[in-house]
Amino acid sequence: MAESMKGMKRTCRCAEVTEDRIGSEVTLMGWVQKSRNKGGIIFVDLRDRSGVMQLIFDSSIIDRECAEKAASLRSEYVIAVRGTVQKRAGAVNEKLSTGTMEVQADYLRILAESETPPFPVEENSRTRDEVRLKYRYLDLRRPDMQRNLMLRSKIAYLTREFFHKEGFLEIETPMLGKSTPEGARDYLVPSRVHPGSFYALPQSPQLFKQLLMCSGYDRYIQLARCFRDEDLRADRQPEFTQIDMELSFVDVDDVIDVNERYLQYLFREALGVDVKLPIQRMTWQEAMDRFGSDKPDLRFGMELHDVSDLVRDSEFAVFRSALEKRDGSVRGINAKGQGGLSRKKIDKLTEFAKGCGAGGLMYIALHEDGTMKSSFGKFMTDAEMEALVKALDGEPGDLLLFAADRNKIVWNVLGALRLQFAEQMGLLDPKEFRFVWITEFPLLEWSDEENRFMAMHHPFTMPMEEDWDKIDSDPGSVRAKAYDIVLNGNEIGGGSVRIHQNDIQEKMFEVLGFTKEQAWEQFSFLLTAFKYGVPPHAGLAYGLDRLVMLMAGADTIRDVIAFPKVKDASCLMTEAPSPVAQKQLDELGIEVSKRAERTQNQDES
Repeated sequence: MAESMKGMKRTCRCAEVTEDRIGSEVTLMGWVQKSRNKGGIIFVDLRDRSGVMQLIFDSSIIDRECAEKAASLRSEYVIAVRGTVQKRAGAVNEKLSTGTMEVQADYLRILAESETPPFPVEENSRTRDEVRLKYRYLDLRRPDMQRNLMLRSKIAYLTREFFHKEGFLEIETPMLGKSTPEGARDYLVPSRVHPGSFYALPQSPQLFKQLLMCSGYDRYIQLARCFRDEDLRADRQPEFTQIDMELSFVDVDDVIDVNERYLQYLFREALGVDVKLPIQRMTWQEAMDRFGSDKPDLRFGMELHDVSDLVRDSEFAVFRSALEKRDGSVRGINAKGQGGLSRKKIDKLTEFAKGCGAGGLMYIALHEDGTMKSSFGKFMTDAEMEALVKALDGEPGDLLLFAADRNKIVWNVLGALRLQFAEQMGLLDPKEFRFVWITEFPLLEWSDEENRFMAMHHPFTMPMEEDWDKIDSDPGSVRAKAYDIVLNGNEIGGGSVRIHQNDIQEKMFEVLGFTKEQAWEQFSFLLTAFKYGVPPHAGLAYGLDRLVMLMAGADTIRDVIAFPKVKDASCLMTEAPSPVAQKQLDELGIEVSKRAERTQNQDES
C-alpha cells in the first residue's frame, strides 16, 4: 500500500551525504535499485539523480512493521527512509562516492509500488533502443542518461551566463512564421482563423535575428527550438535546439574571438578541459584537399595526397579519364600498417567506395617482405609506381588507396575511408577534443537536381569583397565570409557575415534564380527593413544537441535529448504523429486524401 510523505522532509539527496554527516540523522527519498535479504538484515541500494546510498534494515533494531515493509521492497519502489549515517561495517564500494558509508534505517515509508520494469534500470543498458524509447520515462532513470541530461542543463546555464557577461540579450523569436524556400522542408501548421493558409515552424531564427540587428539590439542570444522535416540519422532530429547568436558592427574575427572564449569557458567549467587559444583555422579548400571533408577530424593524420601530376601521362585509362574531367583529380591516402588486409576486405572497401559515389578503388599493398601488390600496377611503369609510393610516404606494411574522378567524388570517397580506417585502427580518442575553424567556404554550390546555383549556407551570406567581381563570370569561385567550428570531425556550429547592402542582396537573389517579385514575395519583411538603415552584422549558431553529445561521449544525440524521435520522425512512447478527429480537420478546412488514409491504416495495422 502506497503511503503519503506527510510529515517527512528530505534532508538531502543520496550522494550529497558526506562523511562529515556520520553520526547524524538523515531522511532520504528515491527509488530502490536493488534489495538483498541476508536473514534478519536487509540491504537496500537507494537511487536518486545524485547517486546511490546503501541502507541497512536490521530486524533486531527496527520495529516489526518497518521490518515487514523492508522485506517487501522490490526494484523501482519509491520510498522515504529515515536513519543514521555510519561507516560501512562491510567492504567499501570504491565505485560509489558514498561507498564508505551506509544509513542505518529506523523508519520507512513506501511512497509508490512498482511493477517489474520491462528492462533493468541500470548503467550502460544493452536493451534494444526501440524498447528503451517506448518506456523512455524508465530509460531516463538510468544513471548514464541522467548524467547526460544534467550535463546538458549545465551547458545551457553556462552558455547563458557567459553571453550575459558579454553583453548579449536573450530574446525569443516566433515559433509560428512564414514558410520560406532555400532549406529543408518546413513543418506546416494550418491556421483555423485563416482557412487554407499555413504557418511554418522555424528551421532557424535566421530572419528574425537579422531583424533584431536592424532594431538596434546589438547582441542577441537564444536557445532556440528549430524544426526541419528531413531524413534522420544519428546526429539529426526533426526538432532540435540551437545556441543562436547575432552581433552588430562586427566582422569574421570578432565573431570567432567571442566564440573561442565561449568554448574555452564552457569546456573548462563543464568538463575541466583546457581549450588552447587561438583555435586553428583552415580554409575550406585546404580542408577538402587535405582531409576530403569540410569537417575534418584532426585527432589523426592519414591526409589525402594529390598525385594527379604523377599519373597524368600514365597508360592507366581510369586515371587518364578522370583527369580529362572538369575538376578531375587522382588522390590517395596511406592506411599505415594495413598492407596485410585480405583481398576480401579490400573488395569490401571497394564496395564502400562505390557507395560513396566512386566507380571503383585502386590500391597498392606494400608487404612486410618488400614485395608490392597492386590492382593497377600492370598499367603503370616501375618509375610511376615508385613515385606514387614515395608521394604517400609508403613503407613496408602500408596500404595505399587511390580514387580518381571529379574532386567532389574523390574527396567524398577518401574522406569517408579515412574515417573508417581511423575507427578500425582505434585512432579516435573520445577524451581528446580537437577544434578547428573552417573558413572561406564557397558562396554557392551547383545543384544538378535544381539545375542552378544554390546558397551553400543561406541567401544572406556576405561574399568576400575581393571575389565579388566574379559573381557573373564565375559564380562558383566566389568565396563567402562564412565559417564553421568543427570538433572531432563534427560541425558543431556555423555562421557568416550577413549581407546588409541592398544591391548585393538583390544580386544574390538574381544568381540564385529568384526574380525580384519572387524575392519580395518570400522575404518582403526583411527587404523592407533593409530600407531603413541596416548595421553590418554577423552571427553563428551551435547545434546544442550535437555539442552535448560530443561533450558527454554519447554515440547519438538521442542519448542527450529527453524525448527524442526515431528514424521515421515518430515518438514510440506517445505514438505521435497520429490521426486527429474529423471535427478538428473540419475546423481547419483540411481534407485527408485517400492515399494518406491508406497509409494511416497500414501504420495502425
